[in-house]
Amino acid sequence: SMQSSLHSEGGLGVASLSVLYAALILSSMFLPPILIKKLGCKWTIAGSMCCYVAFSLGNFYASWYTLIPTSVILGLGGAPLWSAKCTYLTIAGNSYAEKAGKNGKDIINQYFGVFFLIFQSSGIWGNLISSLIFSQASIKVEISEENLACCGAYDCITHTTNTTGSAELSNSLIYTLLGIYTASGVLAVLLIVVFLDQITSDQAETEKEALETPSFWSTFLATLQHLKDKRQCLLIPLTMYSGFEQGFLSGDYTKVWVT
Repeated sequence: SMQSSLHSEGGLGVASLSVLYAALILSSMFLPPILIKKLGCKWTIAGSMCCYVAFSLGNFYASWYTLIPTSVILGLGGAPLWSAKCTYLTIAGNSYAEKAGKNGKDIINQYFGVFFLIFQSSGIWGNLISSLIFSQASIKVEISEENLACCGAYDCITHTTNTTGSAELSNSLIYTLLGIYTASGVLAVLLIVVFLDQITSDQAETEKEALETPSFWSTFLATLQHLKDKRQCLLIPLTMYSGFEQGFLSGDYTKVWVT
């Protein structure tokens, strides 16, 4: 994420990322089961991906009035997207394993492995695209000694202005990058709508379970029940570490080292 670099004025970029993940936490509590039951996995995935497109569009005119609302939209769409994706892969894996006479767990692990191979590679392609576009900048920024004292390993935590010169990038380059990202998102949605087969959650649930929609409080209490399982408690530090790592890489590291 380049939010913390491109929109560093007043801490807008970091604030938008914070709002995004706060909305994602709230979304994960109640939206996924409701949307998957009502829309099915295919249309939940397609609709949630539109939230990512909305966030890209919000960056064309970055301000508190555009980035914060679109961050909320993206956060609300993130949890249903990942839940529907996992549900789809699990159902598809079990269905194929049953027809092929293979172990369902093995096929599901294979499906998830292929998915994350492609998903993680997106970071490579995305960074290559941004690097290629921003390398076209004709302006070479001279960074003063004062600014150098507040970047990299010497970053000043309370220093909210951009010290690395990325604000000097022309709007045309930024719009080109955003245009490519937005077009990629629109293309992805179209591919899902046209080529992805519909799989409903009924294929993985009994008829009784399919007719029941859990309330917010029942979902919330069910989440808290996991804290009684020591295996879940042992996973919490690892999950928190992963979150801190992603926050550092997408926020602090990108701002003070990369751009």
